[in-house]
Amino acid sequence: MTPSWYDRYILPPALDFACGLPMVSRQRQLIVPLARGRVLEVGIGTGLNMPWYDRARVTRITGLDPALQLHPRARERIAEAGLEVELLALSAEQIPRPDASFDTVLVTYTLCTIPDPLAALREMRRVLAPGGQLLFCEHGRAPDESVRRWQDRLQPLWGKLAGGCHLGRDIPALLQEAGFGLANLHTRYLPGPRPFTFHYWGETLPV
Repeated sequence: MTPSWYDRYILPPALDFACGLPMVSRQRQLIVPLARGRVLEVGIGTGLNMPWYDRARVTRITGLDPALQLHPRARERIAEAGLEVELLALSAEQIPRPDASFDTVLVTYTLCTIPDPLAALREMRRVLAPGGQLLFCEHGRAPDESVRRWQDRLQPLWGKLAGGCHLGRDIPALLQEAGFGLANLHTRYLPGPRPFTFHYWGETLPV
């Protein structure tokens, strides 16, 4: 389906701004430098993770994102970071790589918008090599009932404005159902309106 005018011209800079806010960048810095070996970045977007990769730890990066309108800015950031990245215009429900292809799968601010996040996580598990790690940083379902009610109220409008983003996805439940453990799961509210700012992040392995 051809992207609308809004999706082509308004949404990309708006997402780039929101996903590059200082408190969000600090979250990225907690996770991205842990990537090692052959890396699959799911939802590479405009390349906001590029400055935080540890080049001494990474051997190859493959980036998935179906939104072609985001790729030009991603390529600029890839070049600025001096990294070599293979960009694929695909969503993650079907990853075109053999089993055990990657040492790290990195997913940041992406599970909220993937149409079938459970299928995508199962694919991420499939392509992880033995001993591989899934690194994640996501916003999602808040622990407080009053905040969850606001997430539900705002979702119909928010989803349309934010490219299909879901405010209230239960990230731990999705990880567990896809076969990942929760031993290294961190949570907290970031500064800002609570329906938008409850965060999950960490490193997880298949169980």
